[in-house]
Amino acid sequence: MTKRPTIADLAREAGVSVATVDRVLNGRRLVREQTARRVCEAARAIGYNAAGLIQQRTQRILPEYRLGFILRMPAEHFYQDFAREIKAAVSAAQSFRGIPVVEFAPSHRPGELVELLEDMGARCHAIAMMAPDHPTVTAAVEELKSNGTPVFSLLSDFAAGVREGYLGLNNRKVGRTAAWMFSKVATRPGKVAVLVVSHRFQGPELRETGFRSYFREKAPMFEVLDTRVNLDTRQTTYEATLDVIQRESELVGLYVAGGGTEGAIAALREEGEGRNLLAIVNEITPESRAALADDIITMAVSTPLRLLCQELITLMAKAIETGTAETPWQTFLPFEIYLPENI
Repeated sequence: MTKRPTIADLAREAGVSVATVDRVLNGRRLVREQTARRVCEAARAIGYNAAGLIQQRTQRILPEYRLGFILRMPAEHFYQDFAREIKAAVSAAQSFRGIPVVEFAPSHRPGELVELLEDMGARCHAIAMMAPDHPTVTAAVEELKSNGTPVFSLLSDFAAGVREGYLGLNNRKVGRTAAWMFSKVATRPGKVAVLVVSHRFQGPELRETGFRSYFREKAPMFEVLDTRVNLDTRQTTYEATLDVIQRESELVGLYVAGGGTEGAIAALREEGEGRNLLAIVNEITPESRAALADDIITMAVSTPLRLLCQELITLMAKAIETGTAETPWQTFLPFEIYLPENI
């Protein structure tokens, strides 16, 4: 019969004394967090019978951080997935006990966002949010920073020089990649439409900039039409897409550089048949996946949410523990490309 590991075996595996293991088992705070974690890992490695208890004790020794997250549009699949990945990443944190506080902004009006940001700042150690780049938001972020609460921008940057860091895609590269796809797949030159959320969100604006710059540089035979603002809503995007399809006989396709993808897909299903239009959108959702399968859209550029959330939680903890000097200014994540043949 295999002998059960003893407390002496555990101490030897962890490289600590038996007395230290005893302190961890009894949840005494005299043990450093790093040492307690090492004992916990060693207990799991050798199959120590009280490994579960040690993990519980270790959790009690770790500091507790309340992390705030401000997302958008709770009814959309993308933001539901985002919230789930955030909670999973906080739960999996090893160096602290995290309490995720996830709120959904009622709109992207700066005043309402600032009110939510200030309320969350009074309750949380660090905050990550999606917001337009607006002076009112910047002032609120600066105030929180002066009070020791770091704020991170997600997916679309804002408050540069004030916020702690940006995490998301390199949006200019996303836009150029979308234009490259258009230029390679289109069977004829013609006009291309672009839809963005608003002129205050840097993410869609940078995608549009990259999109237009590629055509100017590499494919001048395409004409990119004046940008349409869709306000990130299904109905507005639906109406704008219908209008451009009906008005522009030389239309080759469209690029939805912001949200409202479901509206564009609905319009393409309704009016795009027989036009052989290309369509590129952002994020993979049940709607965009189905549209890819039906050849309604050509490509979806997606954010790796799990990787983003894991990196975000690490950076938020570092900002709380060590201050701004340890946090990088921008963190660009590799984007995922979905096509009809790889969904």
